[in-house]
Amino acid sequence: MTVMPAAFLGHGNPMNAIEDNRYTRAWRVFGQAVPRPRAILVVSAHWYLHATAMTAMPRPRTIHDFYGFPRELYDVDYGAPGLPELYEEVADVVHPTWVGADLDSWGIDHGAWSVLRHAFPDADVPVVQLSVNALEPADHHLRLGAALAPLREDGVLVIGSGNVVHNLAAVSRTMPDSGYDWAHRFDERVRELMLERPTEVAALDGHPDATLAVPTPEHLLPLLYVAGIAGATGTTAELLVDGFTDGSLSMASYTVGMTPPVVDVG
Repeated sequence: MTVMPAAFLGHGNPMNAIEDNRYTRAWRVFGQAVPRPRAILVVSAHWYLHATAMTAMPRPRTIHDFYGFPRELYDVDYGAPGLPELYEEVADVVHPTWVGADLDSWGIDHGAWSVLRHAFPDADVPVVQLSVNALEPADHHLRLGAALAPLREDGVLVIGSGNVVHNLAAVSRTMPDSGYDWAHRFDERVRELMLERPTEVAALDGHPDATLAVPTPEHLLPLLYVAGIAGATGTTAELLVDGFTDGSLSMASYTVGMTPPVVDVG
């Protein structure tokens, strides 16, 4: 079986799920460029809890974990199947980290389906989610990503979904396609590390702009899983698409283990 790549996709505003823009086009060409996966494992910023868990139900529900958006967004139903048997494989490769099997509490949240409905619009590839454990430090998430790397050899596509820069308190609708200076500085440092020394992104809490760029860690932590895979496989990441929205949201996306496809940013 072909070894799968891995990717971090900056998902930004939930409206990206139903819009056509340079970012959704990047997700689309990414999905078209990768070999068909046996399953997709998503580490989403929006399943952030005090435990490490994995969805293990045969038919995960579509979760609309946001409010105040148009009805069209709430009508989205990403009906991909689950893959319960993948739970044992994941539990084995990440041992001794304990992973709980979630049979009924979660599903596919918007951090996952907002990108997957563009990358895999037919929703015919099984999808599982791995939670982000809020109790663990950055190094733990980097190591867990590295532990997941062997799954790629069995056809599992690992996707981290979050944002390199994510500060909702600083969002400015007057800056729809640009970012603050501090946001650019942090984003550029992340890019430098991802393209050259990806495992060092775990130490970015010491960056002078980190307090503004990452006031809470949950949107950056999924990137560490992809960085961990890069480190475990002796590779570096490559940029799929970049840009900012609303001043304080970086839309940077990265791939590992593949040459990024050309994106029409029109």
